[in-house]
Amino acid sequence: MDSHGKDSNVELSKADVDTKSERKVHHLPLLDPANPSSSVDAWLPVTGSRNAKWWYSAFHNVTAMVGAGVLSLPSAMVYLGWGPGVLMLLLSWVITLYTLWQMVEMHEMVPGKRFDRYHELGQYAFGEKLGLWIVVPQQLVVEIGVCIVYMVTGGESLMKFHDLVCSGCHKIRLSFWILIFSSIHFVLAQLPNFNSIWGVSLAAAVMSLSYSTIAWSVPAARGPNDGVSYDYLHTTTANSVFGIFNALGQIAFAYAGHNVVLEIQATIPSTPEKPSKVAMWRGVIVAYLVVAICYFPVALVGYWAFGNAVTDNILLDLDHPRWLIAIANLMVVVHVIGSYQIYAMPVFDMLETVLVKKLYLPPGITLRLITRSVYVALTCFVAIALPFFSALLGFFGGFAFAPTTYFLPCIMWLVIQKPRRFSMSWIINWVCIFLGVLLMLVSSMGGLRSLIVSSSDHHFFS
Repeated sequence: MDSHGKDSNVELSKADVDTKSERKVHHLPLLDPANPSSSVDAWLPVTGSRNAKWWYSAFHNVTAMVGAGVLSLPSAMVYLGWGPGVLMLLLSWVITLYTLWQMVEMHEMVPGKRFDRYHELGQYAFGEKLGLWIVVPQQLVVEIGVCIVYMVTGGESLMKFHDLVCSGCHKIRLSFWILIFSSIHFVLAQLPNFNSIWGVSLAAAVMSLSYSTIAWSVPAARGPNDGVSYDYLHTTTANSVFGIFNALGQIAFAYAGHNVVLEIQATIPSTPEKPSKVAMWRGVIVAYLVVAICYFPVALVGYWAFGNAVTDNILLDLDHPRWLIAIANLMVVVHVIGSYQIYAMPVFDMLETVLVKKLYLPPGITLRLITRSVYVALTCFVAIALPFFSALLGFFGGFAFAPTTYFLPCIMWLVIQKPRRFSMSWIINWVCIFLGVLLMLVSSMGGLRSLIVSSSDHHFFS
């Protein structure tokens, strides 16, 4: 009797296990029973489509890198002056191009495997758990932070456009303009993957080049202001030092587009005969030429025309022709629409990966609609509640922008490639690491002080 009871318990136990297994399998997104992992990857935003052309990577990188921050570069020159300012612009351009090349090379450095996401490369370099904790928090700070800042920027640019074309109209609060701007993203966020937003990204890249051209061509045609001065501002030593720190941070963060590089490369097809790095690098070169065309003229011509009187947004210094400045602000709106989507896509990928692979929710339109709409709503809410978020990002971003762009790729290169000690590669990487860590520290200090000093001007839900 006891033996029979035991046998029955064993059978029940097995049946219970089988039932649980069937329940779990039922919830798994097995789009292809032969290879469930690849089937899930085929649905996720980053790996959902691998038929991108090389020029897709060009305008994706331009959209990611050339942010509205380019308009503040002339004000960075105020604290640095001609020599250090030009040197910092060139140095940042060269270093970030080098670290971007490293990431492109490391994408397929292991035969038969592609590191489609930044954290996957970090996990290979530092270990499964440590790599995740090193990369993901920094990447999320950058990507979510940029999305919130672009919500504010988009709302501000819409407000400026409205005020310029209808100066006698009733003034509308910034909060409402942010809501209007966010409504666009509730629709665009439903586009499934990187390749599906190529049109939005292309328009954004064209607009960034266009408003950058307006920002420097108008003052170039007008010439320098009467009594323009390039002397350093007469202020306290503390203000000067922290002003320099802030200026370094402004220039450094202008090149922070590395957080989405591997995700962009993941969309390019790859074969042993023609690896993805060939097409990706071609796109990167084009993108960096566009970056140079945007950054250097805006920074140098803007500073030449207005001197130490230039504001944080050079478009505000251009009062006429009024119609052209209005168009430039509208171009900024189009650009940040595309940039928001580029930076949001890896976040969508992380969220949907967790929901599908860890929580076993079935993939589909419903999951995508809810997840992405909630994300857009949250970034919109924070932007409305904290319209001074860009000042906060100056502080918090110092811990994330500089590492992921300037020195984390170099550390991973040293760990994975192991170049010979004191070789040229070893020296270059350690120099980049030293400069990147220094930049991280000073930009964080500058951002913190700027936040404290200007805190009296910050208002919630303005």
